Amino acid sequence: MAELFSDEWMKALKDAWNAEPEVKDKLAEIGFDSVIACGFKDEDQPRGIFKVVNGECVEAGSYDGSGPNWDMRAKPDDWKKWARSGIGMTGLGTAFAMGKLKFLKGDFKSMIKDPRMAGPFVKSFALMGKIDTD
Repeated sequence: MAELFSDEWMKALKDAWNAEPEVKDKLAEIGFDSVIACGFKDEDQPRGIFKVVNGECVEAGSYDGSGPNWDMRAKPDDWKKWARSGIGMTGLGTAFAMGKLKFLKGDFKSMIKDPRMAGPFVKSFALMGKIDTD
């Protein structure tokens, strides 16, 4: 088992991401490139980071100090709950509106309005559930 957002955990997320056509291929269709960081709300820096080029995750691991395009934060229990149960569009909107999911970087509102991005984003939460997490 790997700790949430550890180097090992992020590499497992990379493998799951690249194996999921509903995420990787759908984002490749729109030429999605981004550096995405994840972490906990009460910490100064994210814990994990992954780099996506044309929909494919090309690098993932512990946060390396680079500037992300997206920086998502939540409490550890919320991340684990979403990984275990997934999160639909309604749940995602609710988590954002209630402040459970914070975007320190990235434009959540424009992303969620674009189904070409929103669908794969929601599906990426289900990928977290495929990783054996402490």
